[in-house]
Amino acid sequence: MKATKLKQTLKDGGRVYGCMLSAVASTRFAGVLSGSTIDYAIIDTEHGSRGRAEIQQLCTMLRQADIAPIVRVPVPKAEWVAMALDAGTAGVLVPYCETVEEVQAVVATAKWHPLKGSYLKRAVEEDVLPSEASREYLEQRHRHTFVVIGIESVPGYENLENILAIGNIDGVFIGPNDMSTSLGIPDDYSNPRYIEVVTDIIRKCEASNVPVMVHQQTIETSTMAINAGARFVLHAMESNILQRALQREFNELRKIAGEDQSAAENTVDVA
Repeated sequence: MKATKLKQTLKDGGRVYGCMLSAVASTRFAGVLSGSTIDYAIIDTEHGSRGRAEIQQLCTMLRQADIAPIVRVPVPKAEWVAMALDAGTAGVLVPYCETVEEVQAVVATAKWHPLKGSYLKRAVEEDVLPSEASREYLEQRHRHTFVVIGIESVPGYENLENILAIGNIDGVFIGPNDMSTSLGIPDDYSNPRYIEVVTDIIRKCEASNVPVMVHQQTIETSTMAINAGARFVLHAMESNILQRALQREFNELRKIAGEDQSAAENTVDVA
């Protein structure tokens, strides 16, 4: 799905579907992705050790497969957002945001890159650009760009309304592991407190017409997120999906051959 259609689908209240790319490095994976029916894929550079050249190649591969590329940058810094945009990403996912100031900086970069320094500061604080020609050029250049802000801690959650008031936020990301750990209930996704916080984040974001993605790893937990109102559906990582598919099909073959499957069952790591 092209970035323009993805943004419009979400703006119109629809859902889009994607996964995290944590292991894929070869551009030969394009054939698999193009038949997957996913709308977008997130290239993880927060927990994955990817260089700028690899990010550029993966962005190109995804675009050729008609999948919108999103780069999860390592930290909430404008410089990393700029590098992701230069690599050809359609959108950026900025992890673990807590303050208005850091969100302002990354949102401004996504909107006004390559403005920097005092010019970018003036654009953010005063809505003043070097000229009207510069404004028109940058608005046209970034008309398809979108930015997703990570709300993954109790301080980020408590500051959510102030963060949403900044505007120009195209999505909010919830990292379940980080959020549940911050809440003191690590990986307990059935805990009423975790469900309450996720549901409240979705409610507040939807009131500002900002879609939410919750990165759950199983059909059951992703179903919970969809039922809670998540429209920017982010399900699992390609490595976990592949592992489950491999186990399912080879277990079926073992069954057909009359072999014992007990040693091969229930080994999938979905953390």
